[in-house]
Amino acid sequence: MDLGELRSLIARHARPDMTTAIDGVLVSRVEHSTEPASAMSGTMLALVAQGAKRIALGDRVYEYGAGQYLVASVDLPITGQFVEASPDRPSLGFGLVLNPATIAELLLRATPADVPPAGGGAPSGMAVSDAPSELVDAVVRMLRLLDQPRDRAALAPLVEREILWRLITGEQGAVVRQLGLADSSLNHIARAVRWIRDHYAQSFRVEDVARQSGMSVSAFYRNFQAVTAMSPIQFQKQIRLQEARLQLITHPGDVTGVSHRVGYDSPSQFSREYRRQFGLPPSQDAARLRHLTRRPTPALV
Repeated sequence: MDLGELRSLIARHARPDMTTAIDGVLVSRVEHSTEPASAMSGTMLALVAQGAKRIALGDRVYEYGAGQYLVASVDLPITGQFVEASPDRPSLGFGLVLNPATIAELLLRATPADVPPAGGGAPSGMAVSDAPSELVDAVVRMLRLLDQPRDRAALAPLVEREILWRLITGEQGAVVRQLGLADSSLNHIARAVRWIRDHYAQSFRVEDVARQSGMSVSAFYRNFQAVTAMSPIQFQKQIRLQEARLQLITHPGDVTGVSHRVGYDSPSQFSREYRRQFGLPPSQDAARLRHLTRRPTPALV
């Protein structure tokens, strides 16, 4: 597979914030390998043109390099790093925010023979595959539109639909298709994920969240673990610790206050779990956070 034009387009149009003139299209250029850092994944397609990345989700690790893509169908707490990047050979990536409404529309137009039958249960919230040439070709044509402002508004939505169709009918189509199915197991879990993320500082009973998601407790546990690689309580802890780290950027001397605001009753428990997650106690980690925020983010792209 020739990725030369894809690399050239990304290198030319990359901005520090990864945005482009096409809504939902991101490109990144990173010139240095990075230490692992935490972020939320978003619901994304990420295609690597050059370099390599490593993403940890719970106890799962995903590595993807040039000519490979990762799809994330739920916004999940991840730890990520660029593992192959240098000024002479930067990491170059393309990203597309996955639009559930467009996926749903494509599924409505598809015939049963167009897409494989759905399997039982919820698929993992992330998956990696080699990119077929048809997908790479569509991504290249999307990025060419950055040099064609007259054509951009009319053609970008059409190319986006083609990219999504290649994903829906591709090797990881089960992961993507469930985004467009209102009653899919993945969407039930996605609702629970959003609720926990929005109420991360509150204690909750798993039984109550399962009921909100329209699932039995046993099905909820099973599907939540399949999608997120974590239990609901572990997921909440990840969100709490990430939020605490963000708050410590602006309140580096208020470790106890931050621990209470993110939902911990015990500052000592907070410090233990924080150190286990980030490698340093919060009082020491806070001193380097401002420097860390200037590094490339561990986004999927």
